[in-house]
Amino acid sequence: PPPPAVERSSAAPGLWYEKAAPGDRRLGKVVTIAKSKKFRDNHGKVLLEGHRLIKDALEAGAVPQMLFFSTVGHLKLLPEAEIKRASLVKVKFEDIKTWSDLITPQGLLGIFSKPDPAKMSYPAAQLTNSLPLLLICDNIRDPGNLGTILRSAAGAGCEKVLLTKGCVDPWEPKVLRAGMGAHFRVPIIANLDWESVPTNLPAGIQVCVADNNDPDAPAGTASAPRGAGSAPDSPKAPVKSSPKAAPEHEDEEGAAGIPELAAQHYYEDWARTPVAVVIGGETYGLSPAALRLAASTGGKRLVIPVVPGVDSLNSAIAAGIVLFEGKRQLLWRHKQEDDRQKMP
Repeated sequence: PPPPAVERSSAAPGLWYEKAAPGDRRLGKVVTIAKSKKFRDNHGKVLLEGHRLIKDALEAGAVPQMLFFSTVGHLKLLPEAEIKRASLVKVKFEDIKTWSDLITPQGLLGIFSKPDPAKMSYPAAQLTNSLPLLLICDNIRDPGNLGTILRSAAGAGCEKVLLTKGCVDPWEPKVLRAGMGAHFRVPIIANLDWESVPTNLPAGIQVCVADNNDPDAPAGTASAPRGAGSAPDSPKAPVKSSPKAAPEHEDEEGAAGIPELAAQHYYEDWARTPVAVVIGGETYGLSPAALRLAASTGGKRLVIPVVPGVDSLNSAIAAGIVLFEGKRQLLWRHKQEDDRQKMP
């Protein structure tokens, strides 16, 4: 039998929950700690908020530890068999408002074991529409940008997303909010050093890097390279890149280690099976290690032309442009191959 402090849900008779006292400081402290990176790293748990995110997490196989809800009606929106595994705690909505980072809280918070991409069950529609297109994030430090990039990667049908060390933690609450469920639609491998990136890529892959300067722009009008490397002199000729590297990169690399990459506009042909795209952060741009990886695979610099005088594109916008162009090219190539096979 359940403990005396636990009640049965009339909305979902198979569920038992604890009814917390209003303003329970113990629970408030639990939620506050669960928001920290130290908690995520040391205890392997993440905090999720809102029906959509929690439902997506449960359907993908994420393991719930505790769920806080303001009304039992919230439980009806979630798969009962999954939430039975968690400790359910009914709290006042005012408490959730205090704990929440949202302007309009939904009254539902959950602490989950940090999801393992290898054990997730991604949606069937996502798997069906997956393409041999990968994304590598290099020094993406803004949570909103990373969340938006992950959302674009899921929308484009990326097979996988790799985050190198220097990127913001993908399980930070702001990244989760901006990702809109992308965390449970596409595998995300985080905190990789550049030496281990190739082991997470398919054999024979070509790695390209995104650029934000137009090689055809008149001299003296190119904007400062941020987030995607520097502008080449010609869209066809090999160029020596000179990205504004982070201080830690300067110490370990040195200018002599930066390879030359051929450059072309992003809308020209480059997406061959399989392919990965590197998006650099806006502050430091592409690391020399990213350029070396691209050069070692015969990759190219993909240039997104902007009007002269306009500063560099936001990294999330650049990612969306390049990923969906990659998707278009891959689908077109697949269609051509199918048409050839159907010919008598």
